[in-house]
Amino acid sequence: MGLFRRRKQAGAVSRDRVADRADLDHLESFVRTRRGVEAYLEPRTTVTETTIMLIADDGEWTRRRVGGPDEARRFAHRLAIPIYDVRLMGYPQRMRDYNERRKRRPELF
Repeated sequence: MGLFRRRKQAGAVSRDRVADRADLDHLESFVRTRRGVEAYLEPRTTVTETTIMLIADDGEWTRRRVGGPDEARRFAHRLAIPIYDVRLMGYPQRMRDYNERRKRRPELF
C-alpha cells in the first residue's frame, strides 16, 4: 500500500526560461533607439531569473532576462549606460509617470 513511504523530493524546477541572445539583442536595440537609458538590476526570485530593466529618459521601459548580476553589469558597461540595483535605488518616478500616461491614454502608445 505504501501510505507511509516517503516520496522522492523533486529538484527545484524553474518555471521561467533562461536568458538567450534574443533578449540581449532586444536590450541593445532599446538602448540604441532611446535617449538617456539607465539600467536597473532586478534580483532573481522564486519565479523569474535575474532581469534587467532599461528605462529611457521619457520613462519608457523594457525588461528582459540576463544570465546573472555580473552579466548585467558587463552589458551596461559595454553599452556605457549606468546600472543601479533596484533593491537599493527603487524605480525612478519617470517610469511611474510613463505608466500612468499610458494607462490614461492608451491610444497614444
